[in-house]
Amino acid sequence: MRQNSTAPRNNKLKPSSNLIMNGSVRVRVIRTLLAIQNGQSLSSVLDPLLNSLHDGDKGFAHALLLTTLRQWHALARLLDTLADNPIDEVEVRTTIQVGLVQLLYLEVADHAAIHETVEAAKEIEFAHSTGLVNAILRKVAKNPSKFRKKCDKKHSLPNWLAYQLKQDWSEQYDELTQGLRQPAPMFLRVNSAVTSVEDYQHALDGAEIDADIVELTTGFKVANSSESATSTKLSTKGLRLHQSTAVNALPDFALGTASVQDMHAQLAAPIINQALMAKLSAESKSADDTDSDSVEKEIHILDACAAPGGKLAHWLELMSASDESSLFHVKQDNAETSPAITDIKVTAIDNEAPRIERIRENLQRLNLSQHDLQQADNSIALNVVCADATRWQHGKNKKAATNEPVFDAILLDSPCTATGVIRRHPDISILRTEEDIEQTALLQADILHNLWPQLKAGGYLLYVTCSILKQENVEQMQDFITHHNDAVVIEFTEDCNWGIEQAIGRQCLPIDSASGDGFYYALLQKNAE
Repeated sequence: MRQNSTAPRNNKLKPSSNLIMNGSVRVRVIRTLLAIQNGQSLSSVLDPLLNSLHDGDKGFAHALLLTTLRQWHALARLLDTLADNPIDEVEVRTTIQVGLVQLLYLEVADHAAIHETVEAAKEIEFAHSTGLVNAILRKVAKNPSKFRKKCDKKHSLPNWLAYQLKQDWSEQYDELTQGLRQPAPMFLRVNSAVTSVEDYQHALDGAEIDADIVELTTGFKVANSSESATSTKLSTKGLRLHQSTAVNALPDFALGTASVQDMHAQLAAPIINQALMAKLSAESKSADDTDSDSVEKEIHILDACAAPGGKLAHWLELMSASDESSLFHVKQDNAETSPAITDIKVTAIDNEAPRIERIRENLQRLNLSQHDLQQADNSIALNVVCADATRWQHGKNKKAATNEPVFDAILLDSPCTATGVIRRHPDISILRTEEDIEQTALLQADILHNLWPQLKAGGYLLYVTCSILKQENVEQMQDFITHHNDAVVIEFTEDCNWGIEQAIGRQCLPIDSASGDGFYYALLQKNAE
């Protein structure tokens, strides 16, 4: 999943520069917020901030930064009502908003919040603003509950995004916009090739980490032939922690027993894996019906836009498992005449070298690198490629390379505006602009048009985004099938206990504190023309 990084269109911002990490905790948070407003992502500046601090200050700095980002737009609107005249200096506005967060959300003592924030204004060389900073914060400190209610009353999103969500999700709008202001729960995916969810929950109990098992069920109809279809149902289990926990405190995390992954993101690998198994079962039945001899079958699958590799790792875990989720254990009515899977070739692509390295690191921790797979002798060949999904073609370095069908299944974790993960990445509401939606939708369409011809007839493509904007999701799919007569929508059935049914696919919304993030899923099958 790629997240476009686009700087906000704000002419009052100074050019980006190296992030200076010195001064008080509040000063460092202010400088980090200024860097984000200059276009740097939270993921790129958070570690430098925390690593520059003593252990005793890290928790406060993290809470101050994340809470300020989550309440950013609401605080900005409140600030406009508190000032007699417009405040144009970004540094001054940012400093005051950091002070407001301390008073309204973090319950810092009035005198400490006001004094330290005024001192921070001096440290960043805006001493001329100290009178204004002091006056606004003292006014709020006299009645914080009143101003918190004003701040919480509406959304904390840029107006263009709030308007679009109102258009897309009018019935869920209030819950959705309030939900996006809250921290997201921490979910774990348990490596089914190593242990069970239940056993890992017991291990967490032993480490005094409380967690609940979350089970999502998914149903969809798959074609057995041109005339019949069968409903299939699968279950996905994960763990929701009662409190977020450092990964080094999780039992056997370094050994690859578990991974941090949103619950709704954990749907991707099981869905495309089950669809591929349905394809293989249908082919097995066809072989039985024609009394053909047993044939060896090689499977080719693609994970496009694969970084940082969570969904790829989950799929490899399912393939490597010894239970019925493994592609090597497809149920066959007549093993003597059914195709026997001998090899699975997995290709994963992403377009940036650092992100490719992130994939390799994650797979190595999970013992799923190509070396590990070879050592396990499970006939899975993995190839991770740095490539642009809008142009990449399988085998393009070979003499006879063409854009021909080669893949039995494609998982497309499509680039998107990532509006569905604002709870985890609140900088998105600052970095994204209205123009990004159209540009991203065009990029998605280019990738779909390039990859679809490389899917075999009868093969499946699972389209996934972490967006909650319909233009990137259901509308993208509607446009795609309009231009591809061989694309058939696979319907999710009423067995699904997640998401909201759409004209095509299902949409998850991050509405409450216990739910997963905002993911969209659509499953397509390719028919022979």
